[in-house]
Amino acid sequence: MSYEIIVVGGGHAGSEAALASARMNHKTLLITGNIDYIASMPCNPSIGGPAKGIVVREIDALGGEMAINTDATHIQMRLLNHSKGPAVQALRAQSDKVAYSKRMQETLKKQDGLTLLEGYVKSILINDNIACGVELEDGTKYKSKVVIITTGTYLNSNVLIGDQKIIKGPDNQKPSLGLSPQLKKIGFDLFRLKTGTPPRLKTDTIDYSQTERHDGDSYHRQFSYRSSFSYDIMKQYPCYLTYTSAQTHQIIHNNLHRSSMYSGVVEGIGPRYCPSIEDKLVRFKDKHRHQIFLEPESVSLDEIYVQGFSTSMPKEVQEEMIKSIPGLENAVITKYAYAIEYDAIDARQLWPSLESKLVNNLYFAGQINGTSGYEEAAGQGLIAGINASLKVQGKLPLVLKRNEAYIGVLIDDLVTKGTIEPYRLLTSRAEYRLLLRHDNADQRLMNYGYNFGLIKEEQYERFREKVQLIKELKSKLKNHYLYPDTKTNTFLGSLGKSLIRDKISFYDLLKRPDYYSKDLIRFKDDISYSEDIFDQVDIEVKYEGYISKALKQAEKMVQMENLKIPESINYDSLKNLANEAKEKLKKIRPKTIGQAARISGVNPSDISILLIQLNIKK
Repeated sequence: MSYEIIVVGGGHAGSEAALASARMNHKTLLITGNIDYIASMPCNPSIGGPAKGIVVREIDALGGEMAINTDATHIQMRLLNHSKGPAVQALRAQSDKVAYSKRMQETLKKQDGLTLLEGYVKSILINDNIACGVELEDGTKYKSKVVIITTGTYLNSNVLIGDQKIIKGPDNQKPSLGLSPQLKKIGFDLFRLKTGTPPRLKTDTIDYSQTERHDGDSYHRQFSYRSSFSYDIMKQYPCYLTYTSAQTHQIIHNNLHRSSMYSGVVEGIGPRYCPSIEDKLVRFKDKHRHQIFLEPESVSLDEIYVQGFSTSMPKEVQEEMIKSIPGLENAVITKYAYAIEYDAIDARQLWPSLESKLVNNLYFAGQINGTSGYEEAAGQGLIAGINASLKVQGKLPLVLKRNEAYIGVLIDDLVTKGTIEPYRLLTSRAEYRLLLRHDNADQRLMNYGYNFGLIKEEQYERFREKVQLIKELKSKLKNHYLYPDTKTNTFLGSLGKSLIRDKISFYDLLKRPDYYSKDLIRFKDDISYSEDIFDQVDIEVKYEGYISKALKQAEKMVQMENLKIPESINYDSLKNLANEAKEKLKKIRPKTIGQAARISGVNPSDISILLIQLNIKK
């Protein structure tokens, strides 16, 4: 059987990759070990959060599915950092993990041009250094023009509990064991990574009176720009906050030698920004307690996820640890925590398109590239699916710049800098984060999605109308003036607003912290816009100076990105280039001067030499 694109792995990366390629009219095959585990959530039952929530909106703007699926199946929604600046605001949804996976399965099954197959891939078929299909464990071969590998945490994976090492994938699923030896033989640099998951508790065995309740927002929110799902704000599921105790810490210290991480069983490197509870105690010795969030996993499950309590301690120690936490003294564990170790590739062996440098038409996306999190995986999967389709069409790939999207920051970091631990996207990683906001992902990226055929005509028309309404409201703000007469100032004073001394446009007035664009309604009867239009204009006007400065900085970066490095370049022949720079440049083979400048070990002096010897003018 022959296909244009084959996707290996049905996690969040694989789901987005397969949908994108099929929706771009390419005959696609998605091979996964268990169809019932498509887009599963083996770890935290949530989507979004700082930086990650913006990625979900970017996926939606490009025509991906994660935002729509989250809006349709969440059980709580909150806007984080609402009181802070727009650069760090982001949505976070408490997901129904059962409903999320089931709905994504249904979406994939209904997609025209997409076939789902249960099976395990033994090897990639390669002819003349071009990926041309896959072979399954049973010997069946499927041909294709492009192959996308999205094996997540299943590649040569081991589950670790105490001193036990079991050959398994997440949730007791079968691991993917065939690909690692072949990838090594081809020349890929593989390394071991570790992640983990906390125990689950029976819901009605928790004493919530000893915890702090956290509800969803009392305002309707959604990730997707393209679809809207109604939900009862008053029926959102709450989460609860508790803390570790001195007794918890003592139990962990007494049994530290029994943890997989500290007993020598673990080979891989764990996530810096989501450490196990025992790792937290070792690294943050000054902390007397640590936050523990109790999060519902699904309306159909009687289970609570113990956020912040990932561990690889033996089961009997986990029992002691849980019962030492306020509110969990009588809690019953339904699933024990475990760590999982798996193979990942050095993403510096990929082009910014996510195509392999070693084998043509072979793409990688998701946690196999060293990332952590469903959102980072989905973003990579979408880009891999788009670029695989563009490759089949003979077109140039989509490479998002660092000033265009968090997805661009993510992929650039991976293919340029690499990682030695599970990479987590953070707002601090984006130097142009004021441009990459939660509110403007559609304005940044929807044109791409529409041009690739992933955004429908009616969705794009709504977007264009939104852009026009923003311009229209800004014009009205610029053309409506207030005068410092007694009547106006008396009215402003009654509203608790600062008074005016000179004639001023509402546009300039909006730059004051106590004024908002919808305040104009009090002075003009013909103003009627939706809340998101008002919010968008408030951000753009209030932060206009900072945004303008960021745009100018980004322009310099874009200029560097436009300076292409010839593919035929011989770095060894360049005089005065530092040896370390030569070594790194040969390994990563950057496409542009901008990418070269971001490589660790390549200094500004090396870039100057590169520009001079290549006769490139800034």
